[in-house]
This record gives sequence, C-alpha cells and structure tokens, in this order.
Amino acid sequence: MSMSSLIKCAAAAALLAAGAASAQNFDVSIPWGPSEFHTQNAMRFAEEVGKVTRGAVTMKVHPGGALGIKANESVRAIEDRVVPMAEFAGFQNVGDIPLLGIESLPFLVDDYEQLRVMHGFARPSWEAALAKRGQKVLYVVPWPSQNFFTKRPVKTIDDLKGVRMRTYDRLTADMVTAIGMVPQQMNNPDIVPALASGRLDAVMTSGTTAVAQKYWEFLKHTYNTNHLWASNLMVIGNDAWNRISAENRAAIEKLARDLEPQFWDVSRGEHSRRMGELRTNGMTVEVASPELLARMRTVTRPMWDQFAKTAGPEGAKILADYRARTGKQ
Repeated sequence: MSMSSLIKCAAAAALLAAGAASAQNFDVSIPWGPSEFHTQNAMRFAEEVGKVTRGAVTMKVHPGGALGIKANESVRAIEDRVVPMAEFAGFQNVGDIPLLGIESLPFLVDDYEQLRVMHGFARPSWEAALAKRGQKVLYVVPWPSQNFFTKRPVKTIDDLKGVRMRTYDRLTADMVTAIGMVPQQMNNPDIVPALASGRLDAVMTSGTTAVAQKYWEFLKHTYNTNHLWASNLMVIGNDAWNRISAENRAAIEKLARDLEPQFWDVSRGEHSRRMGELRTNGMTVEVASPELLARMRTVTRPMWDQFAKTAGPEGAKILADYRARTGKQ
C-alpha cells in the first residue's frame, strides 16, 4: 500500500473514531409495558431518531419501569439526571407540576377535538413549567377514551358506593370520593397485584392498559365513561439535549412534529380495537347509562371551580379560555 493510501486510511479511521466518540446515546424510561401503544410509539420515535441523525443520536427505550423510575417520579428523575429521557403521563406528575392535571378534570373534555383545544391553551404552560426544571418536551400524545372496569354490574351511582377504585392522583381520588367510591392510588405495575390480593374492586383506565394487564382474569364489566382525558409527554433533560449538535436537534424536533399527529391517530384507533379484545376474552362492554353519567357529572362538577381557585391565575385563565372556546358549562 502506498504512503498516500495509508494516510487516507488513517484519516478515515480517525473520522470514524471521532464519530463514535461524539455519538450521543440516551436511555428512555417508560412505565408502560412493551405491548402498549405509547411504548410502540416511543420505539418508533427512537428508530427514526437514529435515521435522521445518521446514527449520531441513539435512544434506547426501557419499558415497564425497567430503569426503576415510577411513573409519578419521572419529572424529578429527569431533573435530578437519574435518567436523560422519559415518557410519562401528565396526570401522574401533578405533585411536581399541578397544571399537568387540567385535562383530567372530570367530564371537562369530551373528545379528541376538544382535547386539541385544551392543549392549545395548556401546552405552552406545561412546556414552560418543565423548562424551569431543565426539561424539553418533544411530543405529547393522549390515551384513548377512559373506562370503569368492575367486578359487578353498574347501572346507577348507588352501585358504586363503597367500591375500592384505582385512582391516578389527587384529582381522580377527589372524583371517586365525590361519587362515593373509595380511592386506591397506585401506578400501573401495582394494579394486577392489588386485583389479585382483593385490595381493588375496580379500575379506571383505558382499554389499552386493560388488555395489556388481562383484566378479564379479575373483572367482568367494562363501562365507557369517558370521565377524563390524559396525555403522555416525551421529555428530554436539557443537559442531554444540549449535548446534541444544533443540526441534529433541529432534525429531532422536526421528526417529533411530524410523528405526533401519527401517534394521535394510533391513539384514536386504540379504543375500539381494545374493546373488541375485551369482549373476545369474556368481558361485557357497554357505554355507561345516561343516568349514571348524569349523576357523575353533577357530583364532580364543583371540581372545576375548585381547580380554578387553587391553580393560580395561569391555571384559572387556561380553564376559562378553554370553556369559552368550547362552550363548556
């Protein structure tokens, strides 16, 4: 080999070594199991990040809380640099950022269209609050319509009296208390053990989680209540984000913008798909009765006013603007 060829080979090797050394590798903590659609979305996002950055940035998704981060610890875990990235449900982190729970106020949001309106008002505040804690939001995707899963049939609000219901946070605990149930706050991984031990009589969640956790082994009835909406945020710590080149940051931001509507479409298709799987496995599936829904709305409606009083001027304005835009009374 000629001297010029040797020099070229050495230069190429040096460039490869420099590229490998500068590659950014990030672990992503996710509390949901590997089969849930949010996890699948995250895995697709990670794959596409590798492509648009030509391997300069890689993200490894760790589902099922494998990194030891609970869903309600995600904001603090990123802030403390325990993990560089995480996806988490906003409602499960209201202890750190109360405004993340505004979309979960009972019966405030009816559908995906109203949820987009809500996000238009609330998302800038979410992003600003997380930025103060050294974090950047990459994308936000909602869970599908919510349901009550119960052991016994439920026709009226009296059928729920004393039922031990899984809740997410203070807001949902207040909601089930107003209805007459007994709140049992817990994260997703704790639900099945609680059902198996008899600690829980009922669960509120999406059909996605119900199928993933095989609720038909413990519960018999599904009622689509659509009582709240909840969204997940994919977030990266600024310390990690700033280590990425400006070119690749721009590419990742564009990718997130492009994929977010597609991830919303995945969410839209989840409800009917999962309801079908629950039926196949022997659960009854029906819309909650008009009487039950009317009573649930009545007894939980004061929570809107309470939120407006306690959320500060910013939260009160978001709620007022949303209600004015959607005509929600």
